[in-house]
Amino acid sequence: MLGKLARQHDPNLLVGFDQADDAGVYQISPELALVQTVDFFTPIVDDAYTFGQIAAVNALSDVYAMGGRPLSSLAMVCFPEKGDLEILEQILAGGLSKMVEAQCTVAGGHSIRDPEIKFGYAVTGTIHPKKVLTNAGAKPGDTLLLTKPLGTGVISTAIKKQKAEPAWIDAAVKSMTTLNKAAAETIAAGKFKVHAMTDVTGFGLLGHAREVALASKVSLEIRAASVPLLPGALECVRAGHVPGGLTANRDFAECMVEYGSGIPDDLKTMLFDPQTAGGLLLSVASSDAEPLRLALDQAGVRASIIGQAVAKTKPLIRVF
Repeated sequence: MLGKLARQHDPNLLVGFDQADDAGVYQISPELALVQTVDFFTPIVDDAYTFGQIAAVNALSDVYAMGGRPLSSLAMVCFPEKGDLEILEQILAGGLSKMVEAQCTVAGGHSIRDPEIKFGYAVTGTIHPKKVLTNAGAKPGDTLLLTKPLGTGVISTAIKKQKAEPAWIDAAVKSMTTLNKAAAETIAAGKFKVHAMTDVTGFGLLGHAREVALASKVSLEIRAASVPLLPGALECVRAGHVPGGLTANRDFAECMVEYGSGIPDDLKTMLFDPQTAGGLLLSVASSDAEPLRLALDQAGVRASIIGQAVAKTKPLIRVF
């Protein structure tokens, strides 16, 4: 809808909404730019504190995905007029715990009465204008890395249906409450040739891969068996715990995807699973891929090499 509006022409806007990127980037001096993003959603777990943590991690992720450092945030709250304020306090406390971990100051916020609880943040970060990592820099020959496993969408759906096993919930919650801070800091150190980066969230792996491919004018090849999955993710798909967002992602992006033979249908489905607080998808020079993976591992990030970028061709994305 924003794309239908009159365009503003501001030379200081380095990354805007027209580029389908993770956050806006606005230059304020030759050596400093702001990274700005906003994200909020309804509860996806029962525990209020954990929901607050997940919402904060999710909102912070877009700043990390640009290579930025979160600086300050504003909380956004929708809460029932007669709701239990202790629940709201727990949500806010959970969010604050992750903002403290990210060294991002909560400066205030805004709330409205709403029958349905919603929570999130507007986050502002900083970055050097020449060190911004967008989804548009992938080059043929690059290696693709993914820093978190997929599956939060289908597992969250199973949770709502009270069909998720405790081990699945624990693994999904651990993933969703883990900041992308360590990964972003390892990448921002500048020791590795990372050409493009995005976080895998609501559009699923292949939806965000599509954005990288289109913005970078390349094609991507993804090795399905190398894509990491959360415990229980495939079981959720087989049991029919598929969120509407997954179906929408598949309807939108699958026309640009070609599959190799022998890939199970449940695995194909997982590649479109909408993620909450998902990992980072990186396009890195092939010579730096393994050294970066090892550096991420030392930082506590279990990154997986899942494919490569190639010269643009049809299909846009090949899954083999």
